[in-house]
Amino acid sequence: MDLTLFIPEITLAVFAILVILLDLGVRDKTWLRSVSLAGLVIAGGVSIAMWGNNYSPIFNNMLAVDNFALFFKVLFAGIAFLVILSTADYAKKFELFQGEYYALILLSTLGMMLMAACADLISLYLSVELTSISLYVLVGFLKDKKSTEASLKYLLLGAIASAVLLYGMALVFGFTGQTQLGAIASYLHGPMSHSILPPPPPLTSPALLIGIVMLIAGFGFKIAAVPFQMWVPDVYEGAPTPITAYLSVGSKAAGFAIILRVFFTAFGGASLWSLPDWGLIFAVLAVITMIIGNVVAIPQTNIKRMLGYSSIAQAGYLMVGLAAFGLASADSTMGQSGVLFFLASYALTNLGAFIAIIIISNKINSDNIADYSGMGKRAPLLALALTLCLISLIGMPPAAGFMAKFYIFRAAVLNNMLWLVIIAVLNSVISAYYYLRVVKVMWLGEPASNEKVPSSGAPRLALFICCLGVLLLGIIPGLLMKLAEIASKMFQF
Repeated sequence: MDLTLFIPEITLAVFAILVILLDLGVRDKTWLRSVSLAGLVIAGGVSIAMWGNNYSPIFNNMLAVDNFALFFKVLFAGIAFLVILSTADYAKKFELFQGEYYALILLSTLGMMLMAACADLISLYLSVELTSISLYVLVGFLKDKKSTEASLKYLLLGAIASAVLLYGMALVFGFTGQTQLGAIASYLHGPMSHSILPPPPPLTSPALLIGIVMLIAGFGFKIAAVPFQMWVPDVYEGAPTPITAYLSVGSKAAGFAIILRVFFTAFGGASLWSLPDWGLIFAVLAVITMIIGNVVAIPQTNIKRMLGYSSIAQAGYLMVGLAAFGLASADSTMGQSGVLFFLASYALTNLGAFIAIIIISNKINSDNIADYSGMGKRAPLLALALTLCLISLIGMPPAAGFMAKFYIFRAAVLNNMLWLVIIAVLNSVISAYYYLRVVKVMWLGEPASNEKVPSSGAPRLALFICCLGVLLLGIIPGLLMKLAEIASKMFQF
């Protein structure tokens, strides 16, 4: 086995340990942030260098080393890099635990990288738990009442979701006798070498159907899809704001990565089903998720809770791409490449919004939307950046969100799901109300004071990177879409 194919993950593990050891001996804690950023740059750089080569799976076919996994490894490294960069000022709120904070971000990023690469149910579950346990701790890092309550709620509901996911895996294993995703597909699509008769159609097996439904439920918790979204508002509000940002994009991207890999590799192919493809399940979930996320976001007065419900709605838009993927022909990768593009653009957009919120909240010490009144006069550049990100979340040009929704909706229309696109567009119109309400408060409201909103250079650099990315992907999306299409080629039969 060639361990060089595992360098991105080894790098993050080594740097996480190094951060813990340095925390014991250095007084200047900015070194911890610098070392963490260096580890992420190395891991992301190695992943980029590995792009485009055909590598064999490693660890007895438990982990894939393909362009799909590498795309997400670079995405996760970039997300963690921006989150750590944006924490420069915020980290003073947990001065004594900065080493643990940065190490846990690196370990959770390691888990997300493994989730995207998993080709076996056992390695998938272990990587999910590595990510989840790190996030449970990070959510409670402020150690106040809200943060502790959010961490406990996330832990309890996450444990239930993990149990459901594990039981679903057990049922799939019980039906097929396999844990490797490719072997599961081989069993379900035809007779195995040791079997005289072909296996029965999967839709005649209640055990397998229940297993697949349980997998959807477990993954639905990770992507905050209805009805598995109940943890989102309280956790988003109580967690440290950088971790809320990290959860909103990192955990969601990891969830969609494993959904794409598992449902294509193990359960893909029209020949497997005697009823409409599993894409229809995701279409129904997408409708419910979009509607509930957008409607409940309208009355919110806390901007973190509002963006929490917004992230639920965004998961609904993403599931439009999953539905198109499930109903597409075998040689089409439009749905899944659209999902990959959407995830990358959404990461930049939502991180940008949360970084602006971090900077503003550090000054006004409040997350209430009403307290953002007149921010356009006090901090015009910050208000402009937040406005751009909110416009992108609506899906308006020239921001990245417009192109992301365009690719997702186009894939759905081409797969005869115009009804789903109409519902999604109507939901986008509804979302404009609560997004633009924040813009109105910032630019038309009267400021509570004339004090400026200061911050250090690191979070402003992170915000600049996000805003630049949002604009570039909205104006010239071709390069990222091409990379997404290359990464999606693993989904062709």
